[in-house]
Amino acid sequence: MKPDLQSAQPRGRGTVSNRVSRFDRVSRHAEADGWDREEDLPILRTQVSVERPRSIISYNRSPDLPFDRSINPYRGCEHGCVYCFARPSHAYLGLSPGLDFETRLVARPDAPEVLRTELARKSYKVAPLAIGTNTDPYQPIEREHGIMRRCLEVLEASGHPVAIVTKGALIERDLDILGRMAQRGLVRVGISVTTLDATLSRLMEPRAPAPRRRLTIIRRLAQAGVPVRIMASPMVPALTDPELEAILAAGKDAGARSASWIMLRLPQEVSPLVQEWLAEHFPDRAARIMARLREMHGGQDYDARWGHRMRGEGPYAEIIAHRFTVAMKRLGLKEKAPPMRCDLFVPPRLPSAQLDLF
Repeated sequence: MKPDLQSAQPRGRGTVSNRVSRFDRVSRHAEADGWDREEDLPILRTQVSVERPRSIISYNRSPDLPFDRSINPYRGCEHGCVYCFARPSHAYLGLSPGLDFETRLVARPDAPEVLRTELARKSYKVAPLAIGTNTDPYQPIEREHGIMRRCLEVLEASGHPVAIVTKGALIERDLDILGRMAQRGLVRVGISVTTLDATLSRLMEPRAPAPRRRLTIIRRLAQAGVPVRIMASPMVPALTDPELEAILAAGKDAGARSASWIMLRLPQEVSPLVQEWLAEHFPDRAARIMARLREMHGGQDYDARWGHRMRGEGPYAEIIAHRFTVAMKRLGLKEKAPPMRCDLFVPPRLPSAQLDLF
């Protein structure tokens, strides 16, 4: 049985509970017995297990996404963003989308070799590859495992275009590779900035770099010639959406060339986790936030329809979209980045049992 993390202090973590997933048949709840003091409870430590994937490239046909393939070097994310839409994916591993998602991580050290094999297949057709669309490739454990850097080495060597989304400052370690790829039109990076308020950021994204640090990441990438997008995502009604224009302006000042925004999404187990978090930290406006979200999703916490799920609909969503358009025009930012090059791709050469004749 999984340890009941509800009995441990979620210090420095995003969620306040370890709710069971929709696949679990039983639920567990910790109750104080009067013997333990809160300060005596164990502190959660990050655990990392290893997975040996047979394939690494995942394909999608969503019209909401500007890419049709992606890879994920890790499962789960130590950044602990309470709003992360990827949390439900941990349920497929028999783990909780709550605290398990940010404390019980999975590394895939063979990902670079598997990627090389998949790119070398005669049937492979090149198109931009996305990394960081599910969990952050530059989360803290990348420092030890280095899987993302080795994946970039494979992509650079084969001339394959890649789009990266991250909050992690560790991306600066790879400026050498990213700079060279940028010169060839093979890379672009999106940096997510949810708020400029460091205190609020620490509550929502407890182990991610502070907002000011993320703006520094944008600046360093831009100085290296890497096209950068400032991502004002997710916008939380009545909590972070008043900062939309300020976030875009800060990104522009740091060197971002383009920008985007997405409304807060609450799929599957994310909704109760976020509602618990709101009740804990913002009880005075929790009801208002949820009311605005439900207005945009036909009375539901979330509506997963294509063309609707990213931004919702109705007056409130239209106001945010209009504010974004006005700010983009005023700042000179672009919504669409220039296309990356696909004509430089050369399939990797795999080791052969026979010596090459030429």
